[in-house]
Amino acid sequence: MSSRAPKEPLMNDGLDADPPSKRALQYVLKKKDEGWPVAGIYCGYAPLELMHAMGIVPALLCAFSKVPIESAEEILPANLCPLIKSSYGFIQEGTCPFFTAADVVVAETTCDGKKKMFELISALKPLHVMDLPQMPDEDGAVDNWRRMIIRLQQFLEDKTGRTATNEQIEEAIVWSNRKNRLARKIFEYAACDPPVISWKEIYDISFLAMPATGPDIVPLLEEKLEKLEKRRSSGEYFGARGAPRVMVTGCPIGGDATKMFRVVEEAGGLVVAPDSCTGIKIFNGDFAENTGDPIGAMAERYLKIPCACMTPNSERMNALSSLIKTYKPDVVIDFILQACHGYNVESHRVARHIGENHGTAFLKVESDYSDADVGQLKTRIEALFETLPAKAAAN
Repeated sequence: MSSRAPKEPLMNDGLDADPPSKRALQYVLKKKDEGWPVAGIYCGYAPLELMHAMGIVPALLCAFSKVPIESAEEILPANLCPLIKSSYGFIQEGTCPFFTAADVVVAETTCDGKKKMFELISALKPLHVMDLPQMPDEDGAVDNWRRMIIRLQQFLEDKTGRTATNEQIEEAIVWSNRKNRLARKIFEYAACDPPVISWKEIYDISFLAMPATGPDIVPLLEEKLEKLEKRRSSGEYFGARGAPRVMVTGCPIGGDATKMFRVVEEAGGLVVAPDSCTGIKIFNGDFAENTGDPIGAMAERYLKIPCACMTPNSERMNALSSLIKTYKPDVVIDFILQACHGYNVESHRVARHIGENHGTAFLKVESDYSDADVGQLKTRIEALFETLPAKAAAN
């Protein structure tokens, strides 16, 4: 850590040493105490604006710990994705406070393993599965997703008694655009060299901003933006000048999977762009406003999220190019959870795109939630850093 490290954490709310999910849990439970129903969600395709307009608070369900995996493997195959096994294990053990608080669960057909896991939990809470179109460029894809959002609205009305008008949904969209734009400005302080915000602080923001309504979160984001500008002006930053800048893309990273970020730091690098659904990805892009069809606007924007479940996933290549231009990484690491076939197969195209269009060093990593491969990962990353130009590799 540099001697110019920030004097205090960005949030500075007494929870800075805790996982970012704890802050999100406090928010969800506060809204529940205020009478808001809770909708458990697993994915970035869940239409948050619809829920906010209906007075429902979304809660990202637990999925990032190795602890409940052993319980999950009593039913699920051992060679399944650790995110799915962790999700199911938490529910089996009754140890996910978000699931306990949830009145309903909203799910999406992003992968086959999740779809079958949803069947196993369908008797525990009212659950609605949204059929996600996975060829987003095809005619009718947006219309199909719009119909799925309407069906979700009907499910939520039936199970929670909450409703929303088009005007209320439009208002939620406008607030969400404000929230997302502020979040992007905050994250882009990692584009400074050295970065003025750490990956941990990016996660503190993203995990809280995801469930939060615009009126609740926008004032806090504006305050943090001012704080970051003061940091930048006073010359405070993270890491060492000249340290390798790393963008981590690929599968969602949280909890035990953040070992990837820690290993990068232990190897002397700086994570400047955590590009996943748990990081900066879900805040990219705006909703069209004042279209007269706010549900259609939601459908169009959400189908642009570049998950590897989509084919062809050209939007991800465009997003990667934009992120590389903004954050200027020296290295891109594609983090693949074991048995996540979509991201694993797509990694070849990602490597080719980055090599041909940017010439940025690339490393594919396939891992799980255990610490067994930490030493090997560090060795591989250190070896890659040694191949970088002297200025980028210098500590």
